[in-house]
Amino acid sequence: MKVTINGSEKEIKDKATVEGLLKELGLKPAVTVAEINGVILNRKEFGSVTVKKGDRIELVRFVGGG
Repeated sequence: MKVTINGSEKEIKDKATVEGLLKELGLKPAVTVAEINGVILNRKEFGSVTVKKGDRIELVRFVGGG
């Protein structure tokens, strides 16, 4: 199914949870903020929120440095 991730249209697996999507993209949930259709998700919700066709998803990763 098609969704928009960080402004780019992507094809992902049907019925993917946010947690599954992050794994598919190689991102670690512990250092990623996810927003779906303007709503920021709590990390506890990543395993229960299902991504739907047409969703607009923003993913932001925290990286260390200095």
